[in-house]
Amino acid sequence: MLKVTRRGFSVSAGLAACTVAARIGSAQQGKDKAMNEITVKPLPFADEALAPVISARTLSYHYGKHHAGYVKTLNGLIAGTEYEGEPLEKIVRLSFARKDTAIFNNAAQAWNHAFYWESLAPKGKGGAPSAEFAKAIDAAFGSLDACKAALADVCVKRFGSGWGWLVFDGGKIAVESSANAETPIVRLGVTPLLVVDVWEHAYYLDWQNSRADYVKAVVNDLLDWNAASRRFAGC
Repeated sequence: MLKVTRRGFSVSAGLAACTVAARIGSAQQGKDKAMNEITVKPLPFADEALAPVISARTLSYHYGKHHAGYVKTLNGLIAGTEYEGEPLEKIVRLSFARKDTAIFNNAAQAWNHAFYWESLAPKGKGGAPSAEFAKAIDAAFGSLDACKAALADVCVKRFGSGWGWLVFDGGKIAVESSANAETPIVRLGVTPLLVVDVWEHAYYLDWQNSRADYVKAVVNDLLDWNAASRRFAGC
């Protein structure tokens, strides 16, 4: 076996150095890839915190399988493309504008789900609308109860899978629903304030086909009005 001399590396030492360099390069590539990937944020509450409206079992499947599945698929779709390394919200808007359907569907579902978790709080911890937010709600609906009823109505009436939204649009509070992966963030000037997931996987284990009961319970008990007030203040 050749040895290292003052002139340079021996063959064996050179191979060892190449192996180390390859390992470092591979590790760096893995690190760079991880930095470019979209991630699933931790839930802002414990798995059992939303029970009995949303059980820990439903949350485990919904967050750990469905939400995570959209993110995993999205990362595979955007790897090596112009979307890689971009923020999720930008990917949603760009893919929508470019009609990149597969990327849009997974990116929008990833964004919608993340926003859904941030629209919920354990019962009694969602607070109430701020004074200014409450004033805007009253102007649009007459009262908070009427606003809740309107939001529940669009959720229940959404045919098939989709979402029910409370938004700030055109200078006022409004409710709307969207099908499948559709999301209001692709429309200029629209700010989502709260959302309710009405895909069947959001409620079927707990409520079977009783979407109306699930929606009523979420709207009355789990919406995070504190978070919505902060979003409204930024409009």
